[in-house]
Amino acid sequence: MARYEAMLPTELIKQFEKIYDNTFEMMGDMTKAGAQVVYKNVQANMSKSFKSTRSLNRGLTITRVYRTPSDDGVNNKVGFYGYDTTKKTKQYPDGVPIPLIALAREYGTSSGESKKPFFRKSFKKAQIEEAMKKVQERYLSKE
Repeated sequence: MARYEAMLPTELIKQFEKIYDNTFEMMGDMTKAGAQVVYKNVQANMSKSFKSTRSLNRGLTITRVYRTPSDDGVNNKVGFYGYDTTKKTKQYPDGVPIPLIALAREYGTSSGESKKPFFRKSFKKAQIEEAMKKVQERYLSKE
């Protein structure tokens, strides 16, 4: 029976160990860089769809890096959170939810407001991948 034995240089093994140890940190920074690209694109597109974006800018946030329990993935979210306290109604005494305002503009309403997509247009794959690759190169060049 044939037998094959290979030896890797210890420097290469150490480099692989460093990469393995920093994987979560690197992936987290990569997703955060991609989320920041989307965040900037959403802010730019909001001004085209809304007259005033002050309350929406307050509600637009990037979540912290987290792991999904189902597949152990590394994620970030860009989304709208909170309430617009300047628009209080009988139905919303604390203020209208900012995600509701964004959804109404993004997809339109049954009462006749036409849709003016701004959020979906913000996900530009090439820009996101470019930002993520820059972070990846920074981590790999450290080694």
